[in-house]
Amino acid sequence: MLVEFTVGNFRSFYQPVTLSMLATPLRDEPKLDESNIFQAGKLSLLRSAAIYGPNASGKSNLVRAMMFFRKLVRTSATKFQAGEKIDVERFALNVLSRQSPSYFQIIFLHGDKRYRYGFEVDRERVHSEWLYHSTQRETRLFVREGNEFDVSSSFKREAPVLLQEKTRSNALFLSVLAQFNSPTAIDLLDWFGVHFRGISGLDDSTYAGYTMERFEQDETFRQRVRDMVRLADVGVQDISIKNIPLDHPDLPEELREMLNKIANKEGKSESAFEVKRVETLHPIFDGETQNGEEAFDMDDESEGTQKFFALLGPLFHSLEKGGVLLIDELEARLHPLLTRELVRLFNSPESNPHNAQLIFATHDASLLGECLLRRDQVWFTQKNRFGATELFSLAEMKERKDASYLKNYMNGQYGAIPHIASLRPYIEQELQDATPTQA
Repeated sequence: MLVEFTVGNFRSFYQPVTLSMLATPLRDEPKLDESNIFQAGKLSLLRSAAIYGPNASGKSNLVRAMMFFRKLVRTSATKFQAGEKIDVERFALNVLSRQSPSYFQIIFLHGDKRYRYGFEVDRERVHSEWLYHSTQRETRLFVREGNEFDVSSSFKREAPVLLQEKTRSNALFLSVLAQFNSPTAIDLLDWFGVHFRGISGLDDSTYAGYTMERFEQDETFRQRVRDMVRLADVGVQDISIKNIPLDHPDLPEELREMLNKIANKEGKSESAFEVKRVETLHPIFDGETQNGEEAFDMDDESEGTQKFFALLGPLFHSLEKGGVLLIDELEARLHPLLTRELVRLFNSPESNPHNAQLIFATHDASLLGECLLRRDQVWFTQKNRFGATELFSLAEMKERKDASYLKNYMNGQYGAIPHIASLRPYIEQELQDATPTQA
């Protein structure tokens, strides 16, 4: 369970900013208090958080920061070679930022402990790294400054001097410890792998395969997906997985050629390869009476239907396992009512019994008018005059109990909206100037 995430000097972020999932006491929203937050020990945490802001304000960069953090933790010890550059992008609009490392820190709950882990890196090396845990009082496990390590006596068994010496300058110590079977490090990397995941709402190709695999292998998941697609009212009556042999006439020629090359390279016959396709069924009517079904390929469905199907895999994974799901552009290609229902899945203790947390970047301002989100669940990004992203919560602003968050946001009362001059007069003038003057 995520408590907070902090990032600084990364892409559009210059000074460190913090996204907090700690609930703020809001006496004027008691009904939402009952469902949108949950108790984790002594902490009250939010089930979801929405990030609003104009284009290029830094919403996506916050998600990217979390995903960069996750990737570096999980792969720096195993995928990087000595001397290989770290693909971190520092803030580019300040001379000082180019001379300083990027900063990342996460605080999260796992098992019966609270962990605080972070690091500072540039493209050449890890400048510093730290790991603390606590049940009652925070305790240091290790602190790293360059190639110098200060390991607590209780943690030295998992982090001996030999492993400190084996840690490359471009690798995180936590990743190295996991590679050499440190129980604590393995446990934390498992949390980052299973319970801290991010996806793009614009490109579902990266997770559609996961949804297809689960749909084919898991009967419970398959039934849930079928029910959700029917409830979404996209005109699909049923879904199935169809295996298409390599010599099938409907198989695209480019795909057939690619699989043929793989078959020849592996010394296998073409019959050993099949392509799995998602098939949708639509009812056929004779007048007003249903008279059979017609099968379509999922690729023939609308972009929204394809995304909704692909999205169900990561959504159900998070609801079943708990943890954090990050989605950039959640509403892309989805109807606002459907987006609202997806957020409600996470805000409801009945559909979200394991307290999964949904953090999403969005332009769907209608969610602000649905009495769906508490003020502390609404975050804004905006650029300051130096081109750096600022991050702030609606809970930081004084607001009336009966205020319309949607109306006030669209009117610019909270900031974080584009300052767009009227486009119509400009176009009218351009067209007028381009019109030949009649003699």
